[in-house]
Amino acid sequence: METRFQKLVFLGWAAVMAPAAVAAQDKVEASVGADLVSGYVWRGQELGGVSIQPSASVAWKGLSLTAWGSAGWESEYAKELDLTLGYAVKGFSVSVTDYSFSKGVNFKTGEDIDGRYFHFGSGSTLHVFEAQVGYDFGFLAVNWWTNIGGNDGLKSDGKRAYSSYVSLSAPFSWAGLDWNATVGATPWETSFYNGGANGFEVSEVSLQAEKAIKVTDSFSLPLFARVVWNPALERGFFVAGMSF
Repeated sequence: METRFQKLVFLGWAAVMAPAAVAAQDKVEASVGADLVSGYVWRGQELGGVSIQPSASVAWKGLSLTAWGSAGWESEYAKELDLTLGYAVKGFSVSVTDYSFSKGVNFKTGEDIDGRYFHFGSGSTLHVFEAQVGYDFGFLAVNWWTNIGGNDGLKSDGKRAYSSYVSLSAPFSWAGLDWNATVGATPWETSFYNGGANGFEVSEVSLQAEKAIKVTDSFSLPLFARVVWNPALERGFFVAGMSF
């Protein structure tokens, strides 16, 4: 569950990561990078402290395959590996992500378990499979995510919640910085978000600023800072980081 601090459209970016909506390219393109963040906050929830978050991706004609990870300094937090297969054309994007964790709570059994990567049984897996659909209008990006398998949350009656999340994200420039304002919410009941969302709850109201600091004529260091409020949990966070 990446923060995926996207440059214009927030994952978190969170991320953290629906593919950016880009024009289809004729050649295979590949990229590799990493973020160093002061805290890992995803959809208004704190998932880690100081963390290194590497990523690698390949893309061809709108198709993309991305690997993203997060490893924190504190041992109490789980390590994470996400694999995303996506397709984007003009402003439209769809993707499927496999989130996996080194440890956590299995929502079906309620037990704390250590995640073995190749365990996919409903009572033993810490994989979460999520589908995404979205459209980027340029001035506003709208995205919807739904868990379609794995360690999904439950409703109060014990049935699978098909936990979902919707966000609106608006990029803009002001005072020499690139900004992104985001609002995200859970549309219905699930134990997957906020320790048990009772229905529609606003989970994230955030504002991110980013600026590239010129180091040499050929190298700039992107820096970003983000303030996040989670009204459902009545919590606030301030996260800063840099991209390599």
